Amino acid sequence: MSIAVEARDVVKDFGSVRALDGLTFSILKGEIFGLIGLNGAGKTTALRITSTLLLPTSGTVTVFGHDVVEEASEVRNLISYLPEEAGAYKNLSGFEYLRFMANFRTKDKTEMQKLVDAAAGISGLGERLKDKVKGYSKGMKRRLLVARALMSKPKMAILDEPNSGLDVLHSVHVRTLIKRYAKKHGVTILLSSHNMLEVEYLCDRVALVNKGKVVIKGSPAELKTKYNAVNLEEVFGEVVGFV
Repeated sequence: MSIAVEARDVVKDFGSVRALDGLTFSILKGEIFGLIGLNGAGKTTALRITSTLLLPTSGTVTVFGHDVVEEASEVRNLISYLPEEAGAYKNLSGFEYLRFMANFRTKDKTEMQKLVDAAAGISGLGERLKDKVKGYSKGMKRRLLVARALMSKPKMAILDEPNSGLDVLHSVHVRTLIKRYAKKHGVTILLSSHNMLEVEYLCDRVALVNKGKVVIKGSPAELKTKYNAVNLEEVFGEVVGFV
């Protein structure tokens, strides 16, 4: 299986603070890959560099063979990115928001409607898409935003804490739609999360990040077996010395 993302020895400094310290990982085409760890471990910084939004201090990242620094425009044509803090325009309806975002992908009205229809199906919001976003719950907004990130069938979707702040029911819906969509359409998913239990369900492979470095990687099952652990939280604790 071919490589979708290759990160090698990535360092990112913010002044005197080193957010990434030689981060190295690779993602296979079509897999759901998770960067997991505590808040402040460097996960979001890694996603932003992969998304071409930040420049690395040193090291390289390629996305489907394109360097994120030297070929940033090519990378942007292949990906979609959903930040943790993303929001939707509150005075637009769900449908209006999706049409607005689809307009950045195509000017053809037929193609635009196909994108909107796809997003509507992904979101599962039904008739609520006719309502203004300001009346949505946090879970509904997140479902709308995830649908926006997936509607164009990008080669890779980069999702930062896609279930951040959601209740159990909305979390289940969001992670189910991500997994189902990725497998159906062959979309590669790179996501970050500090919720290691949830990632067990969602990801084919994970990389545990601590202090800007990958400390261990593999499938959830492999890691649990290796460390004789019940879940990934126990694995992480064992690796970084919390338990």
